[in-house]
Order: sequence, then structure tokens, then C-alpha cells
Amino acid sequence: MEMHELFKIQRQYFASGATLPPEARTDALKRLRSAICARERQISDALRADLGKCETESYMSEIGMTLSEINFMLKRIKGYARDKKVRTPLAQMPARSYIKKSPYGCVLVMSPWNYPFMLSLEPLVDALAAGNTVIVKPSAYSPATGRLISDILAEALPPGLAAAVLGGRAENSALLDMPFDKIFFTGSVAVGREVMHRAAQRLVPVTLELGGKSPCIVDRTADIPLAARRIVFGKFLNCGQTCVAPDYILVHSSVKDALIDCLKREIAKQYGENPLSDPDYGKIISPKHFKRIVGLILPEKVVCGGGADESTLRIEPTVMDGVAPDDAVMGEEIFGPVLPVLAYDDLDCAIAEINGRPHPLALYVFAAKDIARKVMERCRFGGGCINDTVIHLATPHMGFGGVGESGMGRYHGRAGFDCFTHEQSVVDKSVLVDVPVRYRPYTALKDRLIRLFMR
Repeated sequence: MEMHELFKIQRQYFASGATLPPEARTDALKRLRSAICARERQISDALRADLGKCETESYMSEIGMTLSEINFMLKRIKGYARDKKVRTPLAQMPARSYIKKSPYGCVLVMSPWNYPFMLSLEPLVDALAAGNTVIVKPSAYSPATGRLISDILAEALPPGLAAAVLGGRAENSALLDMPFDKIFFTGSVAVGREVMHRAAQRLVPVTLELGGKSPCIVDRTADIPLAARRIVFGKFLNCGQTCVAPDYILVHSSVKDALIDCLKREIAKQYGENPLSDPDYGKIISPKHFKRIVGLILPEKVVCGGGADESTLRIEPTVMDGVAPDDAVMGEEIFGPVLPVLAYDDLDCAIAEINGRPHPLALYVFAAKDIARKVMERCRFGGGCINDTVIHLATPHMGFGGVGESGMGRYHGRAGFDCFTHEQSVVDKSVLVDVPVRYRPYTALKDRLIRLFMR
């Protein structure tokens, strides 16, 4: 269906009130869940085609997380959608005051290629739970997953409620010219700026999930072998193509060598001696990104990995030591399986290094409680973990989002419902009593009563 016609149909569908009853929202999510479960194998195959993901990783980081979000919302939609009663000031009595949860209307969800299924459907789930209609625009870099998302939505839901638009830059630009009521974008900082600029022309509210160089501090008080295991998991998941992956390590100089030795052992343990020939090891999304990442590797600083195969778009899990802050690998978000290691001697200097850069989407610290608390209090970042990596985004009980250049707005669980909801403040005033104090002509008695009521 042509996108402008689709938008018109969704406008009409929303105006009909069909999305407002909690029962209708619940029914839509159940149908979506059934369609996902029925096509689980096809989803895994599409993710393997686009990114080389193995079945376990596909379920753990995409399919399972989407189903978890659906199940979370199904249990809570009625409660989240219910009016919230609040106190009424004495000056406005007699009346009833409440906050009404109102959906924005027609929503655009623009998703990236690195987790193309989960990052398309989780915001969609939140938007549907909140009572909106949704057009999803998957990334053109993950065409197999994009086509399958389109098929799933067409099978499970009427186009007036939710549908996908496929295509590239021309379609993205055309969608941004349309009068949506809310735009949700996940992607790069550069494109996020363009989305916000375009949305500003129509004063459309936006949620931006972006990225940045997420640091990982490893203090001398850390459990070094455990830190290495969890860093390797978080960094090389999806070949490093994760917006919250540890982008670089700041490690205390006294434990740097020990950490690097443990990182080497963990990479060998988790990825084998030759990951480039492992059919379950993923790939870089495109030749363009492959060449960019390879160009960031300094061979003289590689202490683990460093190999690459352009024919399969695979790069070995790579660790670089002796990296300087002005090296090219520290000048941009890596978004690949390359892990620079920098040493520090003073924690305040490490904190200053982090705060001297744009605020990251995530921050990780491996340290004793007092050290970790200091880092968390002194640094500004979107979200993070103490003594682990990336898992803070895998829960519907906390919102996920960035700050500064790493994004604005939050979603997941209750925060996701609120992301796609406008809170209307309503006063339901009694018609049985009309206190005349506020009406002219004003008198000394009215003045005293107004001052009494408004204390």
C-alpha cells in the first residue's frame, strides 16, 4: 500500500476510537504474539541472513525480548490506561480532578539494522499498548528481517492499526514529511539530528535512542576474571554492533595486564580459536561498515585478534592495548568487535576523561561498592551496570534511554507506555454548587476568602 494512503487509513482508524478500549489493545498484542511465535524459525533465519546471528543469540537478544515486552504489557494495559485521581485544591472545590491517559494518535517508529526485529517491534508493542496506530519503518540494511516484519504485521493486524513501510532514504524522507503525532527513532546521532530537525518543522514530539562511546571502568578492586567474562559477552555480542556495548575500557594500571590476559582467555573460551570460520559467529552488516571498522584497527597495538575476512564480512574479536585518547579508534563510536584498552592511575582522571566526552548511552564499572558509587554519581550517562554489561536494557521494569547526544526519552515497560501517551489534566467541576468568590465585582470579603483558599 502506498504510504500516504496507509497514513490516511491509520488516521481514520484512530479517529474511529477503535484503539481506545483496553480490550482492543490486548487483543492486538495477543494476535501479534501468536504471529511471532508461529514464525520464530523464519525470524531466526532472517536474522542469520542479515547479520549472521545464531539461533540462540537471535532468541536471547531479539525474539525473546520482544515476547517479554508483549507479555509484560498484556498484564498491565488496563492499569496503565486507567484514569489517575489526584487531589483537588480547595479553591476549585467542589470538583473531581484526574489525569487521563490519552494516546498520541498516529506514530512513526524508525528502527535500525543492528537488532532489526527487537528494535522495530518493542516500540511498536509499547505504542499499541498505549492505544496508538503505528507505521514501522525498518532499516534497508536488514532487508530479510524488514520483509518478515511487514509480513507479520500484515498477517496479525489490520493496516489501519499497524503496518510496515519498506525502502531506503527516499521512503525515510517521505515519512518524515508526513504529519505524524509522535516519532520514535533509533539510530545514529547524525541521523537523529536530522529526524529532530524535520520533526521540529511540524512541532512533532520525538524520542531519540542514539548511541555514543560507552565506557567501561575496571578498578583494581574488581574481580578481574569475572569482569573479563562479562565484558567479552557485552562487547562482542552481535559482533559489537550494539548501541550499549562497552566501547572502550579504562582500567587501573596495576591490573591492566591481568585484565588483558583474562580477556584473551575469555575470547578463546567464548569464541574459539578461529571465530572467522565459526558458522555461529555473526558478521558486519555491510562492506562499508566492515571497511570503516578495519580502518580503526592499529596492528601494532593489537594484543588479541585483528584478523578479518572481507568475503564474509567477519572481523575477529579484537583487543588493542596502549591506545591513546587521540587515536582514531577513540574518535568515533566503534560499533564493531574492536575493544581499545586505556590505563589510568587516578580515578578522578578517569572520570574527567569520561565527562570530557559527549554523554554516553551506557556506562559500566567493575569495582567495589564505594568506588562504583562514586563513578555512578559523578558521571552523566543514559543507563548502565555495576559489575556487568548491557543487561540493564533487558528488563521491562526500568526505562531505557540516553541523555545529551546519546538520546532523549525512555521506553521499555511502564516507561514505554508513557512514551507514547499524553497525560491530559482534567477537572470535572460540580454544577450543583457555584461559589461566587472568583467572580466580579471583587470585594474585601472575597479578597480575604481568595487568600484563605490559596494558602
